[in-house]
Amino acid sequence: MSNVVWHNTTIKNSDRIQQLNQKPFLLWFTGLSASGKSTIANIVEQILFRMNYKTYLLDGDNVRHGLNKDLGFDEHSRVENIRRIGEVSKLFLDSGTIVLTAFISPFKSDRQLVRKLFEEGEFLEVFIDSPIDICEKRDPKGMYAKARNGEIKNFTGISSPYESPKNAEIHVINNDISPDKAAEQILFYLIDNKYINKNN
Repeated sequence: MSNVVWHNTTIKNSDRIQQLNQKPFLLWFTGLSASGKSTIANIVEQILFRMNYKTYLLDGDNVRHGLNKDLGFDEHSRVENIRRIGEVSKLFLDSGTIVLTAFISPFKSDRQLVRKLFEEGEFLEVFIDSPIDICEKRDPKGMYAKARNGEIKNFTGISSPYESPKNAEIHVINNDISPDKAAEQILFYLIDNKYINKNN
């Protein structure tokens, strides 16, 4: 891409941060299908919104209706899916926005590539840790049943691996707690580590 030159704009990230009066960061929710990622991310965003923080939630299924609707579920497409979301998240952070993403993102290498797009402390991996048997019992979209019947190929946890994070910033064991309690754990981390102010 030798003929593509970066165009420097006048308004900087620091200007946007000052205007919005918040510290932008990315909460990267990862976990098996039906682990509770989207539900918990949605609750966290609602709380942050009520605290007057400027946020945006990128959900895996929703993004595949638009930006990534040209991608399948083979390994190459999954890598590209995560790459695009990482780049979009970076743009949101540059705008000063707090970003939440809910994607299975099963491969450690892909999550690591996204992490490298951000400055130290901007990327917070949130591992929603639910055992596969519990995920299958929840199975709100009937995906596990279809995967077990061979109707869905390359399904994470059944015919495609999920590489669990080993050192996630936030590790929520979501097997017998409510979504509200799970969200509470994440908010406590953000407050304790001074990403947000509880008095907002």
